[in-house]
Amino acid sequence: MELIFEKSRPGRSHAYLPACDVPAYAFAKEYLREEAPALPEVSENDLARHYSALERRAFGVNNGFYPLGSCTMKYNPKVNEVTAALPGFTDVHPLQDADTVEGCLEVLDLTKKYLCEITGMDAMTLQPAAGAHGEFTGMMLIKRYHELRGEGEKRVKVIVPDSSHGTNPATGTMNGLQVVSIPSAADGSVDLDALRAAVGEDTAGLMLTNPNTLGIFDKNITEITKIIHEAGGLCYYDGANLNAVMGVVRPGDMGFDCIHLNLHKTFSTPHGGGGPGAGAVGCKEFLANYLPVDCSSAICEIPAESVGKVRSFQGNFLVVVRALTYLLSLGKEGVPASAKTAVLNANYLKALLADTYEMANPGLCMHEFVMTMEKEHKECGVSALDIAKGLLDEGMHAPTIYFPLIVHEALMAEPTETESPETIEAAAETFKKVYRAAMADPEAAHQWPVKAAISRPDEVTAARKPVLRWVKEEA
Repeated sequence: MELIFEKSRPGRSHAYLPACDVPAYAFAKEYLREEAPALPEVSENDLARHYSALERRAFGVNNGFYPLGSCTMKYNPKVNEVTAALPGFTDVHPLQDADTVEGCLEVLDLTKKYLCEITGMDAMTLQPAAGAHGEFTGMMLIKRYHELRGEGEKRVKVIVPDSSHGTNPATGTMNGLQVVSIPSAADGSVDLDALRAAVGEDTAGLMLTNPNTLGIFDKNITEITKIIHEAGGLCYYDGANLNAVMGVVRPGDMGFDCIHLNLHKTFSTPHGGGGPGAGAVGCKEFLANYLPVDCSSAICEIPAESVGKVRSFQGNFLVVVRALTYLLSLGKEGVPASAKTAVLNANYLKALLADTYEMANPGLCMHEFVMTMEKEHKECGVSALDIAKGLLDEGMHAPTIYFPLIVHEALMAEPTETESPETIEAAAETFKKVYRAAMADPEAAHQWPVKAAISRPDEVTAARKPVLRWVKEEA
């Protein structure tokens, strides 16, 4: 497929701009380019066809089954989009006086109230623009807490289980903390002895998600948070897997002090595409003064205890509108029903595949589960990557592969609650079909996909020598 730059022809255009109705502004010469940018010159017809072709190559939840584990690729209800497109929400400006946007402020306040109720937190900010941004903000609260108690120089270590999300160690490091990884026990839960050995007077806190990335709800969760608190640390909850327990059990009741939420994972707002996103952060009352201040006017005084603003204005407002629409649509009974259905669907798919794929952790799971191709890879060379590429040929998005790192040749699947039993059954048959084909002809499996728009790339070269931009060839 040609790039839009390759379709460009000098002088070709489709721009129909109205005449400028304000005085032209002349920039100072030092701010001007020496030559015009090399923008593509194409007709409207070519442009429309180009982006339509790109759309057909993209694969999303609206195209088919999307079992990307640890990502919760759930369907985004269209009513969310209708609500977010209402003029009362789209035609406002963040610098308007608060008394002219009272409806929008009510949306923010109501969303915070519901999220606090679901998580067991006392205060919430909607400023963070993404999950990782929220994660970073949450750990800022913990660091600020220790600093204001005069223990900032002593509390320098954050404990992270080896089954954690990859962003957790990065977040701890970016906050200037030393990351201490602790191993998992044989059943996939946190090793309590290793945790006790790791805590001390230098412990700032713990970063943990429950259920974890193996799809296991840690039966010792209250003991885990107790160990951290007794050492003087605080407990941070990574909300990436909240979809499995929302409305059923609350992180605040497990002993967590602060939390971030991925509105795109749990509350059905758009996922991916570069944003905008939202990573709400909640906390217990004793941390509330440290939260970023959500200003409702152009002039805003930030308290001395606050970590300061982490995003302009109120955050990505229309993403929050979508999340609130989802919550109001489900209601108090629908939220836990959604979580229970997600768990049911994951266990159904796991049961259907258990006679073909080896499970990393047998028995019941929560919202996701992990399969391993370690045995097959050793015996005949068929890898998790081969299976993933084969699924693409069958028109299905692959599950997450090679994560979590503690499971070799991992395939992690999360069907979510928005898939029907028929879809899950069809997906299971596709998983089995690809497995049988790979085992029958391992060499052929190494060449998959053969039907997709792009064949298997050289992964090593792509990682070490990525081509990230187009460079015009000289004539």
